[in-house]
Amino acid sequence: MESSGIITLVSDMGHNDYYVAAVKGTILSQLSDAKIVDITHQIPPFDIFKTAFILKNCYKNFPKGSIHIIGVNPEISVDTPHLVVKHNEHFFIGADNGIFSLLFDEIPTDVYEINIKQDTDDLTFPVKDIFTKVACHLARGGTPELVSRRKESVRQVITYQPVFDDKSIRGSVIYIDGYGNLITNITQAMFKNVGRGRAFSIHSRRIQIFELSKKYGDVSEGDPLALFTSSGYLEIAMNRAVEGAGGGASKLFGININDTIVVEFNDNLL
Repeated sequence: MESSGIITLVSDMGHNDYYVAAVKGTILSQLSDAKIVDITHQIPPFDIFKTAFILKNCYKNFPKGSIHIIGVNPEISVDTPHLVVKHNEHFFIGADNGIFSLLFDEIPTDVYEINIKQDTDDLTFPVKDIFTKVACHLARGGTPELVSRRKESVRQVITYQPVFDDKSIRGSVIYIDGYGNLITNITQAMFKNVGRGRAFSIHSRRIQIFELSKKYGDVSEGDPLALFTSSGYLEIAMNRAVEGAGGGASKLFGININDTIVVEFNDNLL
């Protein structure tokens, strides 16, 4: 697989310190024509679940052969080696902390444990001292085998999955975006398979919605809506109500991460 020369960064390092600049400088010192793309550095500290959701929903938009550095909870240990994972014609570099079991719909099979040495005895900044070396190697057209050895599997993290029967789906909120929109773990395929075109009610606490919208503007400003976005997950939102400005579905409905969202189907539901 040929590298695109693009190196993306996702981390919890923020923008108030020197960390992101140090990582970028290290990449450019090794590969002056590197194409570096920031995905986000505003991940809550050590939150691999939010990291996986964000990266999962954008990496496929990058050219094949892109290299994605995951700088969240990157510390190495006996039980947490550093990995290169090749999947869907992309490269991913990060710690085996469970992120790779969350990132893909299937378990990756092209897994490599990084075995290169860093140039310093300081083990506190592997994103800069290890991940950048591997990323630049791959960006030059190098293979994972030259900087790592094959590994059988990645660490698995158990996540809550929706439960369903013939009449309902019981899911949960897995992500809240910057607008306060609530993204659930209920997929469009599951909704269609269980619902079979029947009338439905989507509800949780103070909210009840009886139809799907195609876009946010399908309802009046300040009204709630439910729709399936490009991510393929059911989202509950408020049209033009923004988190932090007195609005946002999460704040207005008092709904947070892991809270339950229920879809009930009924042939006779009005």
